[in-house]
Amino acid sequence: MDQINKDKFYIGIDIGTTATKAVCFDVEGNVIHEISYSYAMYHPKPNWSIQHPQEILETVLRCLNEITKDIQPQFISFSAAMQSIIAIDETGKPLTDAVLWADSRADIITDTLKNTETGNLFYQKTGIPIHPFSPMTKIAWWREFDSEIFLKADKFISIKEYVWHYLTGEYCIDSSMASGTGLLNIHTLKWDEEILDYLQIKLQQLSAIYEVTHQAKGISDDFLYVLGGGDGPLANLGTGAMKEGFMALTIGTSGAVRLPVSKPFLDEQMRTQCYHLYGNQYLSLGAVNNGAIVLQWLKESILKTTVSYEELFAAAEKIPAGSEGLLFVPYLLGERAPIWDASAQGSLLGMQIIHTQAHLVRATLEGILFGLFQITEILLPDPEKRKKTTIMASGGFGKSELWLQIVADIFQMNVQTSHTIEGSAWGAVLIGLQSTNVVVKNQTKTEKTFLPDRANKKVYEEAFTKFSKVYSLLKGL
Repeated sequence: MDQINKDKFYIGIDIGTTATKAVCFDVEGNVIHEISYSYAMYHPKPNWSIQHPQEILETVLRCLNEITKDIQPQFISFSAAMQSIIAIDETGKPLTDAVLWADSRADIITDTLKNTETGNLFYQKTGIPIHPFSPMTKIAWWREFDSEIFLKADKFISIKEYVWHYLTGEYCIDSSMASGTGLLNIHTLKWDEEILDYLQIKLQQLSAIYEVTHQAKGISDDFLYVLGGGDGPLANLGTGAMKEGFMALTIGTSGAVRLPVSKPFLDEQMRTQCYHLYGNQYLSLGAVNNGAIVLQWLKESILKTTVSYEELFAAAEKIPAGSEGLLFVPYLLGERAPIWDASAQGSLLGMQIIHTQAHLVRATLEGILFGLFQITEILLPDPEKRKKTTIMASGGFGKSELWLQIVADIFQMNVQTSHTIEGSAWGAVLIGLQSTNVVVKNQTKTEKTFLPDRANKKVYEEAFTKFSKVYSLLKGL
């Protein structure tokens, strides 16, 4: 194996829900250069969340062109947001927009399927709960409600597959992306024929499954491309949370907590998901719809302010833990784990005359984390084991020390950030290094550590107890 040269550079492309980032790293994972461009999410109908594939592709190409202008990388490796799906014709032209994880049009399918023996069987096969977020349910929706698209579709692919095909001419998907579709048998790592029969689609309508280390040369350039994986598994890898005693917590547009396991983990109540990375490395996890997108909604639609997030957080930091009784259940986009209810709605409780804008901001930060802590209690039910587990934080929220401290206080666990918060992009590069047989030592470095404040333990326990009851109490209304 080659020992890596410090003068060599490596690029990770992270195709996210709201932006694509191109990050150039050196051997030690230091960010040499970073480029990011955003794009829109559209909501043409109630419960629809889509993006235009060509807009994403053009953004990825813009990032690639700019970051390689003065840098000749050893390779370019990819991370991407999971659970997008596009129907394409035999020429590769999209017949649909990219339907995203946040799109819940398929709730009419899942409401019927999830409580059946078939729905339970599909979960046991795939590790993916029956919910509108999964591409499997979206294909079922096209079959039932848009037969013209369904019959014309030559393939069903993700936005990452769309980009990869443009660059390399290949239709292929890595096992980590495939494991989030609801179509992959998590035990065999192959497309499940029984599920394909249920959907009435053929094996050739899905891309071939490859390992995350798969390589290809570009059609129109000399770059070596590495397939990489899904943003969730790669965030674990990039932050050093693929080891026992660590758990990853990521908050971007959405959010997730992910615990490394050595074999598929399935929850009896179908509350969690299971992803594959490579070899015997799996992740037991729960993902929420309502991450930082809730803060964006608060800032732009409710507060209607041009004040920066930094200023809003600075004001929220002056508010006591628990937001003086203000409790926000942020189910603005329905919710995935642990309730798996696409029709769930947000609630704001305990409002008093004393509450201000700063209270609302802090209650939003706390509410997002309460949802993620609910999942953590399922993944790590033993409080003593939680104390011995360190949270590795990644995603945009890792720039806020206030939010990271609130994580430590609510979870009562140590929280660490790596020296780069671009965990998914660095995870993609680590896959690329493995693909090219390069040995890397000290793959991640701890940047900061946040310890739980025991003084806030009781107030957050009481607030979380209330949070846990709100959904079930208000569901009937």
